[in-house]
Amino acid sequence: MENVKTAKRFDVRRLVFTALMAALSIVLAEFLGFKVGIMPSFMTFDFSDVPAMLASMTMGPVSGVAVCLIKNIFGCFTTKTGCVGELSNFILSACLVLPVGLLTHKSAKISRAVIGCISGAVLMALVSIASNYFLVFPAYSVAFGAPIEAIVGMYQKILPSVDSLMDCLVIFNMPFTFVKGAIAAVVSIVLYKKLRPVFNGLYRE
Repeated sequence: MENVKTAKRFDVRRLVFTALMAALSIVLAEFLGFKVGIMPSFMTFDFSDVPAMLASMTMGPVSGVAVCLIKNIFGCFTTKTGCVGELSNFILSACLVLPVGLLTHKSAKISRAVIGCISGAVLMALVSIASNYFLVFPAYSVAFGAPIEAIVGMYQKILPSVDSLMDCLVIFNMPFTFVKGAIAAVVSIVLYKKLRPVFNGLYRE
């Protein structure tokens, strides 16, 4: 009976913590995002993946992915990309938070968190090529009637030598996505290290 009560308390705490991290992620995505220098205007940077990573580290990968999903569902109500941008963000954010959640949920070692964050950033960058090439940009093209050539043209204004969508993704999107994931990972690890005693005491069984 005591185990059942403990499990129920943990489930409630999991839901509350996930909801709080989702709310924080929404605020970071909606109000504190910014465009990055010479990159195309649709490529923006924000720290909204940090709460998702903390949720994944603390409550497990399901909680982290849930934060990503809630953030992007909310984003669909204010989107300017017909939810295509939100689809892309969800896919890549999920790739970032899954490895760290799988590695750290049952073990609070910082070394495991570091390995998980690095793995997530690499996976995020690699998946960005496939997801954008086969799903996101084709969907954007259909939704807005913009040919792929027009999308490539946005990259050519920055680097005229690129002549295909794959070139654009490898030269621009993959490095940008990796750096974005790596920065989120560093911030998450620092916060996790500082707050680990609190997380362990309040949210672990």
